[in-house]
Amino acid sequence: MIKKISFLIGILLFSLQYGQKKEQLQKQNADLKKQIAQINTDLAKTRSESKLSISYLTNVNKKLALREKVYTNTQKEKRFIEDDIYLRQLEINRQNKELAVLRKNYAEVLVNAYKNKGVQNKVTFILSAKNMGEAIRRVQYLKEYSDYQDKKAAEITNAATQIKNTITQRQKSIKDKEHLLVNQQKDLTTINAERAQKEQLVAEFKKNESQLTVELKQKQTQSKALEGQIRSIIAEEIRIAKAEEEARRKADAEKIRLAKIAAEREKARIEAENRARAEALEKERLLAEAESKRATELAAKRAAEEKKRTEEAARAESNAKDAERKIAATKASEEANARAREASNKLIAARAAEAALTKKKDDEKKAAETKVMTNFGVNSTVAGSNFAENKGRLGFPVDKGQITHRFGRQPHPVFKNIVEENNGIKISVPSGTRAKSVFPGTVSSVLANSDGTKTVMIKHGTYFTIYSNLGAVNVSKGQQVSAGTPVGVVGQDFDGSYTLDFQVWSGTNPVDPLGWVSY
Repeated sequence: MIKKISFLIGILLFSLQYGQKKEQLQKQNADLKKQIAQINTDLAKTRSESKLSISYLTNVNKKLALREKVYTNTQKEKRFIEDDIYLRQLEINRQNKELAVLRKNYAEVLVNAYKNKGVQNKVTFILSAKNMGEAIRRVQYLKEYSDYQDKKAAEITNAATQIKNTITQRQKSIKDKEHLLVNQQKDLTTINAERAQKEQLVAEFKKNESQLTVELKQKQTQSKALEGQIRSIIAEEIRIAKAEEEARRKADAEKIRLAKIAAEREKARIEAENRARAEALEKERLLAEAESKRATELAAKRAAEEKKRTEEAARAESNAKDAERKIAATKASEEANARAREASNKLIAARAAEAALTKKKDDEKKAAETKVMTNFGVNSTVAGSNFAENKGRLGFPVDKGQITHRFGRQPHPVFKNIVEENNGIKISVPSGTRAKSVFPGTVSSVLANSDGTKTVMIKHGTYFTIYSNLGAVNVSKGQQVSAGTPVGVVGQDFDGSYTLDFQVWSGTNPVDPLGWVSY
């Protein structure tokens, strides 16, 4: 029984896992096929534009990798189905054994019922009881025996139904596997065809190697020349910025010096104006302190006298005269306490007035200093670029595109004897794509390249972003731009593809743009 329960639990757990894994793999394959369809669309658009471009070859390689991933997922799904078929068969075998046992037991029940000769023998069995109690027990026994027969028959029916359901599920898994194998064969055929397409494309590259190598080297020469221009412009920008900063620093220092002198004069005037008032308040406070001290001492004296008279009255006989003196003493003590409280309140008010005057004087000095500094053009806050603070969160320079060349020294995807030196990344885009600024800044320069394309440089404090290989430009030098502002339309590269060359510079050093943009 325990083995049966364990087996059933195992089947159930596998079924749940199989269902989840199968659904997950199918969903993943659906997503992969969508990506493949999109790549096919892109390839159809770019094939007429650039037969021998790296972006085209990159898309072919990417599509082939996705196809292979779909095939791998299909293999996993097939193994799950095969495991399911195997476990279903084990379940069918177990259920058949149980059904055989149930049928054997039921046959024995029917044989015993036949031997009892049917209803007539049942009546005789009941009537032959010695008393009514025994007859009732025999009736109950016969009823339970009949229910037992029905129960066994129902167990056989249920077992047969379970076997039928398990067989149906197994047949469904077998059909799923057959369907999967057909699709897998189609996928394999497609993969082989696309591998052949890739090999043919690489062969075309090899066939045109000399021409493409010459064009590539020309492009590299142009890139080097552009890099020299960029470095010169950035160096000049830095020199100008330093000179402006130095002049600004000196001007600010002179402004601050003059402002401090004026501020000190204004504070001295405020100090003189408030000195007389402070002296008057100090006299009032001192008088209040003296009065408070006298009142306190008088109250203490009155309290001591009252205590003494109270003690004497307790020893002497009370009379009307003593009572009058006592009332008079109490009144005098209360008056002394009232004067003490009044004097204390005056002292508190005097001290508060002095504190208020001091605060007013300090506030006036600060306000005067701020006003003087502002009049002299001295700003306490320093504006700066927060470009660096947004590292990793900058926008992407195009709405849609694929990176074909990465930053730094990279081997050519086809010609292994050529190493490319990239100061940025190259992004393959659809025709008509607009490049956009990744961060607010000022257009530093718009350069015309020797191949007819243009380059836009945008300054962000000590950082620069560069958008090269533009067919047309939408901005001009000195223009303020926001994040997302279109800077130009991406132009066609020497291999026919539309490619944006995007760079990020920190001062005079190019850095990997992928460490800055959100991609």
